[in-house]
Amino acid sequence: MPRRLLDALYWAGAAVAALALLGIFLLMMAQVVLRELGIQLPGADDLVAYLCVASAFFALAFTFRRGELIRVGLGIERVPPGMRRWAEAAVLALAAAITATIVWWTWQDAMFSLEIEEVAQGTVPFPIWIPKLSMPLGSGLLLLALLEELWRVAVAARKPAYVAAAEERAARGDFSAEV
Repeated sequence: MPRRLLDALYWAGAAVAALALLGIFLLMMAQVVLRELGIQLPGADDLVAYLCVASAFFALAFTFRRGELIRVGLGIERVPPGMRRWAEAAVLALAAAITATIVWWTWQDAMFSLEIEEVAQGTVPFPIWIPKLSMPLGSGLLLLALLEELWRVAVAARKPAYVAAAEERAARGDFSAEV
């Protein structure tokens, strides 16, 4: 896939995550105001929970590409530079396999919820398959980013984008992601 299309997909995931966060904020503020007026907002708690899941899953690929996900580099950083590429490739392959499993099972779960017409048990019976889709879709974006990085490291023999991004931040004196 062309670089621009992949970046657009990752940005779209981040935008959906940002909109989910905005939705959480608006729902919570609406609840505060309405409580003062003695009015309840039915289903708000359920919606906030669904939006929390969406904000986490849709942000994964964008965050990964920027090198801002928590990553334990203690092992890889101790590997000699000549073998580091293969260690990165092995870790990326393992992460891709685990993520593919997550995509598969969360997709199966969402489709099963659609098949049995499962609804939320809260005050408003939302069709539960809709919020469940955020898990396989967000994980699918992450899987795409992992496979892209695996190709970049194993086939193109280039430095992973997340490593390059972290190095660029360090060169600018920005250590905020390292805290």
